[in-house]
Amino acid sequence: MKKVIHKADTRGNADHGWLKSRHTFSFANYYNPERMNFGVLRVLNDDTVSESMGFGTHPHRDMEIVSIPLEGDLKHQDNMGNETIIKAGDIQVMSAGTGVMHSEYNNNPDQPVKFLQIWVIPNKQNVQPRYDQITLNTADRKNKLQQVLSPNADDAGVWIHQNAWFNMTNLDKDKEVQYNLNDAENNGVYAFILKGDVTINGEKLNERDGLGIWDVDALDIKADSDTEILLMEVPMSLN
Repeated sequence: MKKVIHKADTRGNADHGWLKSRHTFSFANYYNPERMNFGVLRVLNDDTVSESMGFGTHPHRDMEIVSIPLEGDLKHQDNMGNETIIKAGDIQVMSAGTGVMHSEYNNNPDQPVKFLQIWVIPNKQNVQPRYDQITLNTADRKNKLQQVLSPNADDAGVWIHQNAWFNMTNLDKDKEVQYNLNDAENNGVYAFILKGDVTINGEKLNERDGLGIWDVDALDIKADSDTEILLMEVPMSLN
């Protein structure tokens, strides 16, 4: 078993007034050569956007972009003709492929919006751009794992062009759950603690801490308080 720990207060910090962001991996003006990625997981940004503010239209290509709202409503527009609102309980995915333009704004005039922006390096380049979002039943993650992303369009959750699986769980204090890797030979898991305190394979973690773990078949997860966790299983090779 190999692991890397990223404590919450060691993340990159960006404060643009209207946008406050914590960067687990190097992004924009935050550069740390020891934190470029975890396998094909390239970006994990923990964003807070002020009322009615947001990201103007900008381009992406050859990246799988996943947004997970935590609080408030996020408005998305793109040049594929999509104009949508996503909120807590939803998950959004965009395959940038050959190129896409999009914008994201806080749709609330009276409260900030908080969301995770996640980039995964795809296993296919120059694909046709696409967009999807779904609303999840968050009760299905109460004291158990809920799959929210996979490589397969027919499986639970959204899908991306990569051999990756995301799961979420809300655990009551002292509850335990085991995550078995789908591809233990090639993949690792990055666990991001959204709320609370947890012990994963003997490592104690707190709110907004991250744990990357590989060369392992399973994760043994025990909630030390009521907790919410995002598990991202991704290939460790960039090839």
